[in-house]
This record gives sequence, structure tokens and C-alpha cells, in this order.
Amino acid sequence: MIKIDEAFIEKVSQQAKATARRRMNYNFHHHDSDTLQRMLNAMEPDTYIRPHKHELPDKSEAFFCLRGRILVVEFDDKGNISDYIVLDAAQGNFGCEIEPRSWHSIISLESGSVAYEVKDGPYDPAVDKHFATWAPPEGHPNALEFNKEILRKLQIK
Repeated sequence: MIKIDEAFIEKVSQQAKATARRRMNYNFHHHDSDTLQRMLNAMEPDTYIRPHKHELPDKSEAFFCLRGRILVVEFDDKGNISDYIVLDAAQGNFGCEIEPRSWHSIISLESGSVAYEVKDGPYDPAVDKHFATWAPPEGHPNALEFNKEILRKLQIK
């Protein structure tokens, strides 16, 4: 049994803080070929997850906030925000499910934020994500500004 308690979450969170990408996954599934992918996703506010979708093969994805505050945003094909939720257990917003073929991104709103993520498998990095051409790639100088613009549009601090 793997116990997902405060000490375990803190360990993964500290690992995220120590990485250049400012996020860290802890995978519960044992193989990329597993048909259900389950992981903790620890992330800091200064990380960037480029908007993407899962298609060909289509995959659903769900996020549950275990600690902190996490913004999950869906976009239309042109990059306009179509829906969003701030995951925050203290406010009663525990999680969300993303349908296949939906452009989406995640923004950590608080240091130490950790989500439990569930996604259809198997995982093949060559086809897992289709990245939005209307958003900067990871590592681009404008990547964090892209996140800040989303927060401004939604009036989220």
C-alpha cells in the first residue's frame, strides 16, 4: 500500500521545487503500457504546462486537488478560454475531468500545490500530447507570460 499522506505529498512537492521545470510527477502505475496512468503531479506557480490535447488515440484525463490551488483551463481551437475551474478543496472544488480532444492546461496558483492525476493509457510520448500551435513551447521566454495573461483574463490571483 502506498499511503498518500502529508509527508508523502511534501516529499514530492520538495522534489518539484528542486527541478528546473518546477514540477514533478510520482507515478503509481508501473509501466508506460498500463491502460490506466495514475500519478501525483506536484507543481509550483512558476512552471508552465503548454496547452495540449489527447487525441489519436483519444484519452480522458482527470485532476483532483490534494493540496494548494490549481487552475485547470480548457480552450477552443483558436486558443480562446472556453471553460475553467480553480481546484481548491477548501472551496469545495475538488476535481475535474477533461474530455478527449479538449485543449487544456494547468496553472499552479500556490506553492506546494499537488494534484492526483488519472489518465487513460498506455503512455507513448510520441503521440500522447498534441501541443497547441497558438501557445509558446515549454522553455520559451514568453511561456510564463502566457500563464499570466490567462490569470489576468480570468481575474485570478
